[in-house]
Amino acid sequence: METKGRHNAPNARARGERRGERASNQLILRLSITVILAAAAFCGGFALRSQTDLIDSWGIPVSDEESEALATAANRESYDTSITARVRDVEQILSTYSLDEINLTEATYTMLADLMKSTGDPYAAYYNPDLYNNYIKESTDRSYAGIGVVFADYNGRAYVADVFEGSEAEAKGVQQGDFLMTIDGTDVSAWSMTEVVNALAKDEGDNVSITWMRPSSLDAQTGDQFTTALVCKVYEEANLTTDLTRKVGVIKLRQITSNAAELVQQAVESLTTQGATAFVLDLRDNPGGYLTQAVDIASLFVSSGVLVEVQNNEGEPTEKSAAGVSITEAPMVVLVNKYTAAAAEVLAAALLDNQRATVVGETTLGKGSVQVVRELDFGGAVRYTAAYYLTPRGHAIDGVGIVPQVTVVTGDADGADEQMALAVDTARSLAKKAK
Repeated sequence: METKGRHNAPNARARGERRGERASNQLILRLSITVILAAAAFCGGFALRSQTDLIDSWGIPVSDEESEALATAANRESYDTSITARVRDVEQILSTYSLDEINLTEATYTMLADLMKSTGDPYAAYYNPDLYNNYIKESTDRSYAGIGVVFADYNGRAYVADVFEGSEAEAKGVQQGDFLMTIDGTDVSAWSMTEVVNALAKDEGDNVSITWMRPSSLDAQTGDQFTTALVCKVYEEANLTTDLTRKVGVIKLRQITSNAAELVQQAVESLTTQGATAFVLDLRDNPGGYLTQAVDIASLFVSSGVLVEVQNNEGEPTEKSAAGVSITEAPMVVLVNKYTAAAAEVLAAALLDNQRATVVGETTLGKGSVQVVRELDFGGAVRYTAAYYLTPRGHAIDGVGIVPQVTVVTGDADGADEQMALAVDTARSLAKKAK
């Protein structure tokens, strides 16, 4: 009986709104007739506003309900439409009329997560205090030891950017471009790289079950799924490797880490000593990293000029220029593919726009945005896109990528690396012309 009475109890506010609506409709009808008559009488018509004093002066009585309805409508027009005001209204209704209490913590987490999604920024997210603590740990003590996979972000979701040779993940068929669907039964299909890396930060010898989704492209939302059972191990994979082929020094850089510029400088000096007359900087599958290091690497080859522009909401783009420490004038080729992303794209664009290198390979990923994580006073943090990278000539990178001057797709069926072969041939040709 109590439940029935609760649901059938009169709602004074609802009745008031219905009365106001009826009064408004009656008044609108009267006003419409008045306007038509006035227009016919004066041939030009009057601009009529819903003012009760004016209507009353014409001899048309206005009831109290109609006056109340008009006042309510006027208040609605000037109503504070901010999120704070709307939430305050709902909170007041619940605290006054509802028999239930608000779970402030749960409501805050849910609302902030939805608020960040509503921006349309695929990288925007809210981290509750627990997730943020994990984020801080991941950012300061990041390790790719585990399953032998390097992850990157695409539209806020983690995907496989690279698979270590000889790893168990490679043996189980995990490939570049695979997205994660579940980790040990937990749905992680919408997780970012940070969250995935944290979840896979296990002890050596731990088992983990991962379901992957292989789309036809990174933009596809569906694809074939498969599950792998993997044992976590410590994988030692060099971030930079070198090779010397027909006097062409090849430098493979996996990620732009905090010491990447130093590693590249050492590699250039060593290969030059060994007789290299040209260089290939292999940035294929490089998910990016530190922007400052990308600029420092470009400065090893460009003595002056703009290397990247950073566009934020403060107006004109901020330019970052070469530091004037170029260590070689030898011809260069930058090798890229569709998984070259973020700061690696900035590096390729810097060398391309300054006419310091020829870019060979495939159009890059087009991840040219900068995400910032800002702490909140009440706990947790929000992540949002705060800036976009532009090439030295002011062209957008995000959603566009860097288009190579010489296009070549991946290797053929016999496993030959056609991209590298063409990059080396191009570098040798440039070296001959430079003599």
